[in-house]
Amino acid sequence: MKTQRLAFVLFGAIAACTAGAEQVGEVDTVFKLIGPDHKIVVEAYDDPQVAGVTCYVSRAKTGGVKGAFGLAEDKAEASIACRQVGPVSFTEPIKKRDEIFSERQSIMFKRLRVVRMVDAKRNTLVYLSYSDRLVEGSPQNSVTAVPVDRATPIPLK
Repeated sequence: MKTQRLAFVLFGAIAACTAGAEQVGEVDTVFKLIGPDHKIVVEAYDDPQVAGVTCYVSRAKTGGVKGAFGLAEDKAEASIACRQVGPVSFTEPIKKRDEIFSERQSIMFKRLRVVRMVDAKRNTLVYLSYSDRLVEGSPQNSVTAVPVDRATPIPLK
């Protein structure tokens, strides 16, 4: 009974971490006899402060028994592509550098992060994805940029 409760709590915690993501699709990369297959998932994240911009993040998701219970540590590799999907507008001035998404990649200590930076000179939003750990992060990263029409200057805090 305790094991079932622990699994339920862990599943709930992991599900809460991906609440901002909308899964677009997935592909299997390794067949696992027990538990889900290893896969690559593609998720869409709308920028919470910039209407009209969506980021698509692809990342590895570990399967097997550990993956089924949320105990596996996903690989640090991720790729990002952010695009203008509608008219760009700002609800309020934004910071020059701000973390806009963060998602766990292991039960403890490891997170996938997406940071938005503003290139004011070029009126462009730059998005960086990377993975970090409590002790040592990974230098693997991915970057993408969304130019904003000069008629809509990016308001900075």
